Amino acid sequence: MSPAAGSVADATENWVDTLAPVWSRPYLRLARLDRPIGSWLLLLPCWWSSALAAVAAHKAAPSLVHLALFFVGAFAMRGAGCTWNDIVDRDLDASVERTRSRPIPSGQVSVVQAAVFLALQALIGFAVLISFNTFTIALGIASLAIVAVYPFMKRITYWPQTVLGLAFSWGALMGWAGAFGRLDVPAVLLYAGSIAWVIGYDTIYAHQDREDDALIGIKSTALLFGARTKPMLALFYALAVGLIGAAGFAAGAGGVFAIGLLAFAAHLTWQIIRLDIANPDRCLTVFKSDRDAGLILFAGLLLDAALRRLT
Repeated sequence: MSPAAGSVADATENWVDTLAPVWSRPYLRLARLDRPIGSWLLLLPCWWSSALAAVAAHKAAPSLVHLALFFVGAFAMRGAGCTWNDIVDRDLDASVERTRSRPIPSGQVSVVQAAVFLALQALIGFAVLISFNTFTIALGIASLAIVAVYPFMKRITYWPQTVLGLAFSWGALMGWAGAFGRLDVPAVLLYAGSIAWVIGYDTIYAHQDREDDALIGIKSTALLFGARTKPMLALFYALAVGLIGAAGFAAGAGGVFAIGLLAFAAHLTWQIIRLDIANPDRCLTVFKSDRDAGLILFAGLLLDAALRRLT
């Protein structure tokens, strides 16, 4: 089957291309709603943090309202972040095979239209943010500085994945702050562990573009690590497991969390074994599986909170 008109190269045959009204498709693609994996990866640290806060507070479950707000906020702000990224990177995207079909470089949306759409998504995110306490609102606003500079990092450092980690892991602070109105050691440890996780999975993602990136001068950990990618992934994933484990135990989590953490670690190990950096399709498949890894960890935290409350 041929790709739908205007579809993005790595997101064919999805609901946006087949079900959404034609006029809305370029905007939904800007927001990456044809590829929701990134929204899930932004959301999961928020949910981890909320569940970790429930463990620390000896509650049976995190606030369902907070979980729902984080869901809406993650999809809105990931869309806003991607729209901003596409505005900044429009000339670079036109030079890369996988990204030249995106709405701005392909001419489906103008820069002005994209900017208006960015503002609308940001307003949705702000409406979600002001539903939380004052400390969490201020914390959320502080994250915008990282989001703003991220698209420029690939031009100046081989470690843009670290800056992405700072941004995509921010929810590890937000869930705890939403529950307690402050930050404590478990939230900071969770944040650090999530950053290591993001560096790992985004390195896998970046291997899809490493040849084009090298030609046009874009930097990434995929290019930096090269043939050493698997041992470097093992290092960062080990850091992620260790720091997240420390966060859980510092918050008072027990054996059920430990089982969930081991399952999370096993999934990350499977990713390293499965990965073939010379196969872009395999890289994308392994990268997408990080949603499952994150949900496994979230389930471990939820069950630990629920069962410890019962006992």
